[in-house]
Amino acid sequence: MRKGVKGAIVGGVLAAMVGGAGYGGYNIVTALNGDGGGVEKRTGPPGEDEVRETTEKFFAAWEKGDAATASSYTNDAVAAQAVFGSFVDAARITDVKIEPGRPTGSGDRTVPYSVAATVSYDGRSKKLAYESRLTVVRGKTTGRPLVDWRPSVVHPELKAGDTLFLGEAAAPPIEAVDRNGKVLTKEKYPSLGPILDTLRERYGPDAGGTPGIELGIRHTTTNAGDTTLLTLAEGKAGKLETTISAGVQAAAEKAVKKFGESSVVALQPSTGQVLAVANNRSDGFNAAFQGELPPGSTMKIITAAMLIDNGVTSMNGPAPCPDTATWQSQTFKNLPGLKADETANATLANSFERSCNTAFIKLIDEEPLTDASLTEEAQERFGIGRDDWKTGIASMDGKVPPSGGPNRAANAIGQGDVLMNPLNMASVTSTAITGRFRQPYLVSPKLDERELATAEGLKASTASQLKQMMRLTATQGTAKTVMAGLSGDIGAKTGSAEIDGQAVADSWFTGFRGDVAAAAMSEGGGRGGEAAGPIVVDVLKAGG
Repeated sequence: MRKGVKGAIVGGVLAAMVGGAGYGGYNIVTALNGDGGGVEKRTGPPGEDEVRETTEKFFAAWEKGDAATASSYTNDAVAAQAVFGSFVDAARITDVKIEPGRPTGSGDRTVPYSVAATVSYDGRSKKLAYESRLTVVRGKTTGRPLVDWRPSVVHPELKAGDTLFLGEAAAPPIEAVDRNGKVLTKEKYPSLGPILDTLRERYGPDAGGTPGIELGIRHTTTNAGDTTLLTLAEGKAGKLETTISAGVQAAAEKAVKKFGESSVVALQPSTGQVLAVANNRSDGFNAAFQGELPPGSTMKIITAAMLIDNGVTSMNGPAPCPDTATWQSQTFKNLPGLKADETANATLANSFERSCNTAFIKLIDEEPLTDASLTEEAQERFGIGRDDWKTGIASMDGKVPPSGGPNRAANAIGQGDVLMNPLNMASVTSTAITGRFRQPYLVSPKLDERELATAEGLKASTASQLKQMMRLTATQGTAKTVMAGLSGDIGAKTGSAEIDGQAVADSWFTGFRGDVAAAAMSEGGGRGGEAAGPIVVDVLKAGG
């Protein structure tokens, strides 16, 4: 929501309250109420009777609109009272009725419940209904059974830092449509929810609509737009055209649901238009556009281009694959199971399709390469890492900084200082197979006259070699198994990125089929073909 929203707005940032109050906040309230004194401190998880009694008292106080008492039954009373206060005062939610469900989870300490209430504003009233859940825990300092506080206790879409508002919306509603005029809704395409909210905030006033009266959430800690919870008076929706393909989007939504913490983006290489963006994440973050993680061996597309453009080798030129390679005291190895090939017949194409790390490490020491060569290739040829993309919503366009020491080698295989997201890698694939960088975008730049980023692009011979190496990877290399069900002109590159402190590597995969390129990432998903690969394949099937 833009500045100037009419109506009551919750003051303060919940994140600060949550971080600063802690369990001590409860002690202050209970001490003032004379509660807890002289009672023997209990330990261990709360029992069935304690869970029931705590939730009954908590719900009763909530229904009465007694923010102080309801908050006193949580383990962070200061933060809880701020949110409950906003629920009553800013959001003007009354006549609250709460219906608890059967406790679930470990020790039956998690209680689901439904909330029914009334929202009133300027003579208008409307019913509000939703479901949420809470968990009862043992207070660390008091030993009392307490509701484990988090903003989602009050409403499932509230997160730390969020605020409630009620009033006339500053941004009119929009009717977002796909490239063929099909209406896109967050109900049918859940991953698009935060994106549609952002599009409304950015383009609502330009789409021809008029605002309505709404109860909503302002997200202060993300780049998402406001989330509407209830509309008291309908505004007039303006029509906003996007580049999304409803069919590809539906496939992307379904594909990411198969793997936790996963994201995917599909592009049309001939135009740069975004065909689909989907996330399956517990935090609701648009990692597909804004994520920043090492992309593993998918980075070898850019590294291979650097080697070819600088005359170090070519697709059919030498690129031996030893068991290990040492760069400035750091030893690099290949993935388990990859057989070394140090013969004169080992080419860049061989090492690329087998995803041999050591071959690329060995070659980055050749003249005329420097610490900045990979950065220059990424920026000048692929448009990556210059912080100038304007997709229509918030996005990160990759980071490939100049690195010395061991990270110069690590960068070449998608580790070290290199950071990417599926949007970036789908764009890299698009540039690799067409030879031309076309900045990805979700909304036409004509709508707001923004300038899209440009880059030099690739030489025709380099693009031809990259495309052929990706074809070989898909038909006889590391992506052969997962790509086996696809027909037509196909290509791919697998990747897995090891993260410090993480037992299982992140899974990365990028590929193309005809005029569709897609890239996916699954945190903790393992090798590229194990999680990210199936996601990309499902999207490419729909896009073909």
